[in-house]
Amino acid sequence: MEDINKSQDVLFVLLGAIMVLAMHAGFAFLELGTVRRKNQINALVKILVDFAISTIAYFFIGYYLAYGVHFFKGAQSLIALNGYALVKFFFLLTFAAAIPAIVSGGIAERARFNPQMAATFLLVGFIYPFFEGIAWNNNFGLQTLLETTFGSPFHDFAGSVVVHAMGGWIALSAVLLMGPRRDRYHRNGGVAAHPPSSIPFLALGAWILTVGWFGFNVMSAQTLSGISGLVAVNSLMAMVGGTLSALVVGKNDPGFVHNGPLAGLVAVCAGSDVMHPLGALVLGLLAGGLFVKLFTLTQNRWKIDDVLGVWPLHGLCGALGGIMAGVFGLEALGGLGKISFWSQLIGTSAAVLIALVGGFLVYGLLRQWVGLRLDPEEEFTGADLTVHRIGSGPDGE
Repeated sequence: MEDINKSQDVLFVLLGAIMVLAMHAGFAFLELGTVRRKNQINALVKILVDFAISTIAYFFIGYYLAYGVHFFKGAQSLIALNGYALVKFFFLLTFAAAIPAIVSGGIAERARFNPQMAATFLLVGFIYPFFEGIAWNNNFGLQTLLETTFGSPFHDFAGSVVVHAMGGWIALSAVLLMGPRRDRYHRNGGVAAHPPSSIPFLALGAWILTVGWFGFNVMSAQTLSGISGLVAVNSLMAMVGGTLSALVVGKNDPGFVHNGPLAGLVAVCAGSDVMHPLGALVLGLLAGGLFVKLFTLTQNRWKIDDVLGVWPLHGLCGALGGIMAGVFGLEALGGLGKISFWSQLIGTSAAVLIALVGGFLVYGLLRQWVGLRLDPEEEFTGADLTVHRIGSGPDGE
């Protein structure tokens, strides 16, 4: 029976890893549908190569920094636990690789390819696992300190903060250092519209991400015995709340509507295992509205050219979810309790600080040493022809 249970856990985590791996196709098509046609091929290539480089960085460096586990031993030793250690690495890798996939959407249409691949290696190898280890492996004792002081450690069941807020705030630093696309904002204060190149592809990307998210959240239990129907229903309710809120606040805009469920799902990750479904619904409603309002502000008033709105979607909704888990998870609001608002606030703030410092450090050094942006002519031509020598149209243009 013990061997059967181990094998079941291996299969369970492996299926979760495959579902989250499939989400990277969602990242690719969401970016493809949002950027202009001359940058569609670049979106597809970036996400795939980002994942490959993330795997190398996490295998050799990041996973060891976060958990103190390495794979420099014989294969016989690696399969001693029915391969569970290996599939757990695979599962957590798919989370880590989401960081550059998130960043990619923010800096789309003007980023040089090779410097971004270098940034991916540094982020997944060093910056992301630094906080991942703090939150999920009690590195440096912050969790112990929070539990001693406030009665509960920082709680992030499936990565609202560890993955999404980290990715979104790193993306903000990259977007600010890179600057807006050259034709985005006019000297007279006007804003040039760059409508999505393909709403159907954008919608496809959103749907792939939405379906895969139930592997992202539910299978974060990492064992079959730990699976929770509460996580599944809370994810569903937050998704629905985000969709409806974005529909109303975004005035039926299809881009907002298809990002709404993602906003809700980002926010619910942290407390999906402790909230009541009604709390998850309210959180989804808040996240969907927050995304629409902040996307509009950043693009039009603050003139921060975050192409896919990854800072409001992942950075702000992720931080909202991390903090509000300390509210909607309370027994007084129908939650399971054993969670502290102050621990959530401090843990989320620590993640934001680490993401900003790490992001500015990585992208600042790369900008200084090799440069981050395509030159004006390359940007005008588009990354497809400039970087990959082929376009997305039938004539290769």
